Amino acid sequence: MQFDFFKIESKIAPKQGRIIISEPFLPGNYFNRSAVLLVEHSGEGAVGFILNKPVEFPVHEFMNEFTNFDTQVFIGGPVSTNMIYFIHTLGGLVPGSVKVMDGLYWGGDFDHLKMLITSGVVNPDQVRFFLGYSGWSDGQLEAEIKENSWLVAETNVKSIMSSDQNFWLESVKQVGGRYTMWQNFPEDPNWN
Repeated sequence: MQFDFFKIESKIAPKQGRIIISEPFLPGNYFNRSAVLLVEHSGEGAVGFILNKPVEFPVHEFMNEFTNFDTQVFIGGPVSTNMIYFIHTLGGLVPGSVKVMDGLYWGGDFDHLKMLITSGVVNPDQVRFFLGYSGWSDGQLEAEIKENSWLVAETNVKSIMSSDQNFWLESVKQVGGRYTMWQNFPEDPNWN
């Protein structure tokens, strides 16, 4: 009986509000052992944010007006890395927000968010900031999934908003089954 640990059999399709989990040896600094939240998925492509690659600097290092707002910034992906993006649980408090799933929103009026933060209305656990984003053209993500680069999984708002550098490993454990072997593979197979 032959068993291929690297053959991914996603039982669900990618869509807005789901995560994609990279296979353990996906190359590159951005996507190696990453878990990406899909905030948009349509016939035109997909947009997402990497949830487990924190930057070493807190948000006030990037935006002076957030001196008392203690939260990390994460690398969102390789596209537009000179821009700040955000997800949040504030819903209608931030005009122009896009609903990702029940209780989770993407973007909106950034100046209004800044006003809410500086006036103390928003807590750090209600918003996540990202440098850049991850993007796929029409059919590109589906092709990468067929090539066994990504496993599609469900998640929830609490897990997304509390994710940290261990989120890839926690997501693999959550999916379970044959994928639990991934957590034991060294990042570099030459280390074995």
